[in-house]
Amino acid sequence: MKVLVAYASRHGATKGIAERIAMTLERNGLDVTLRQAEDAERIEDFDAFVIGSAAYAFHWLKPASELVRKHRSLLSTRPLWLFSSGPVGETSVGGEGKDPLEDARPKEFTDFAPLHPRGVQVFYGAYDPDAPAVGFAEGMFERFATMIPSIKEALPTGDFRDWPAIEAWAEAIASELQPVTVRG
Repeated sequence: MKVLVAYASRHGATKGIAERIAMTLERNGLDVTLRQAEDAERIEDFDAFVIGSAAYAFHWLKPASELVRKHRSLLSTRPLWLFSSGPVGETSVGGEGKDPLEDARPKEFTDFAPLHPRGVQVFYGAYDPDAPAVGFAEGMFERFATMIPSIKEALPTGDFRDWPAIEAWAEAIASELQPVTVRG
């Protein structure tokens, strides 16, 4: 079975998640291709798809959402999983008793629900305050944070990706994609 793992990543944390998913699927005997979303042009030769993106302000990055929108009809006919990364921190329950992963669900999960993905998952991401700003919004945040440094200092710093959870999710996908063996 040929599986495409496609991702959109701004600073590399989501790319790392996609790489771990691809590695786990390969370890389970699947034929996996890992691509940046903007480089995944011809997808009709794949049997299944795992597509993910970093999320900012509750939205996926444009290359990932465009990939899904462009290939909606094909993706609706094949096994599809969606993932997102973004929230940072070590708490499993937010200050208001809410699950930060559930609260960080990107709007695209709702938009793409008619495609009937077999699973959607939000994973914790990573934040490096010293990484250069990418894009207009991050540039504006950097300028604002320069004026009020406590804003940047309030964000949890570090790599919060939960590798066992990521691998378990990928293992579940691999299990669903394994051919059924009929014994006689």
